[in-house]
Amino acid sequence: MGNGEESYWLWPGLVLILLPSTLAADKESSLLQDWHDVWLFRFFLNVLGYATIIIPGYFLIGYFKRINYLETGRGICYPVIKACVFGSESKTGLLDDVSIAPRNDADSGSSARQAFKLVFCAAGLQTSYLTWGVLQERVMTRSYGASTPEEEGERFKDSQFLVFMNRILALTVSGLWCLLFKQPRHGAPMYKYSFASLSNVLSSWCQYEALKYISFPTQVLAKASKVIPVMLMGKIVSHKSYEYWEYLTAALISLGVSMFLLTSTTGKHPSTVTTFSGVVILVGYIVFDSFTSNWQDNLFKCKMSSVQMMFGVNLFSCLFTVGSLLEQGAFFDSLAFMTRHSEFAFHAVLLSVCSACGQLFIFYTIAQFGAAIFTIIMTLRQAIAILLSCFLYGHAVTMVGGFGMAVVFLALFLRVYARIRMKAGRRAPQPQVQKV
Repeated sequence: MGNGEESYWLWPGLVLILLPSTLAADKESSLLQDWHDVWLFRFFLNVLGYATIIIPGYFLIGYFKRINYLETGRGICYPVIKACVFGSESKTGLLDDVSIAPRNDADSGSSARQAFKLVFCAAGLQTSYLTWGVLQERVMTRSYGASTPEEEGERFKDSQFLVFMNRILALTVSGLWCLLFKQPRHGAPMYKYSFASLSNVLSSWCQYEALKYISFPTQVLAKASKVIPVMLMGKIVSHKSYEYWEYLTAALISLGVSMFLLTSTTGKHPSTVTTFSGVVILVGYIVFDSFTSNWQDNLFKCKMSSVQMMFGVNLFSCLFTVGSLLEQGAFFDSLAFMTRHSEFAFHAVLLSVCSACGQLFIFYTIAQFGAAIFTIIMTLRQAIAILLSCFLYGHAVTMVGGFGMAVVFLALFLRVYARIRMKAGRRAPQPQVQKV
């Protein structure tokens, strides 16, 4: 009885001792969860995850170059290290027949066959990316698991997992393509893909994350205006020069986007702070995406095919994203969300399929008809995507905002037209020289 009474009187003391620590732990967990809801905190977490892979890789590359591993190295790992750090010494390989031969066939084919190929390319691009855009907005702005309209359901929040899903399927498709079809001898060191891969992962993350704060039409219009930062990045990275009509159309695009953003509002995102966050994330997307395209242009000088570029970039993208997800413990949380909501699993897989197929259609369209026709198709896709989003998700656009959209797309078509005329002018004198 004495021991029982003694233990009885000890319980309140233990509760009083453990209660503050329990409350502190709960408070710390709640505070961490609150911080995790801040997009800037998640962004830095992702960057820290990438740094744990980039920094050791940087020192390893420096070490192999310092010891002149290309001449002294031996063993089973030698071909892998050579390809990753040094690349092939031969940089004069021809581009693969897949990217050259179809273009010649296109020039010599019949008009009916050409028309069929053009319709096929346009339909493939429109279907892939319009479906991708609709699913992107569905996944990031709607909840899963609600059986009635009154229930809130559960929203998926980890944009990085969606980036990983897209990249792992694109890596598989491009890898199989490289195995099945002849490719040029690869010359660039593999690590150079990591620069474009990092900026591509960050731009994709910003693209998904921005939909939590701004409407899809706003995002599409901002993406259409990325020609301006691309031009700026081109001058900084590649020291490019531009024609007067490129500056003129860039100014028209800026005017149209400003008209749309200043006059179009949505009831769903009325907060100025929220809208500001969306704009900052979109600026991040445009900056990262502009760097990706310019870096890839420089990398293509090493004579590689587009599918090899796709494989290299997606390989590092998978490495970065899966490493960061595992370090944060978010990978298995996302998988658990997929098991709880089969509809989300279907959307995520279909999103990845559309992304991978869209990339292949991009390569095929450019190989068959050139970049100008491809740009026209994708510009039409952006306009249709805005209309489709407004129809499906009820986004309101004012008359002035609609006029601003028209100005943007008019400027984009003017860019394509001016580029075609300029190329035609360069080709025109050639027959006259031959006649003389």
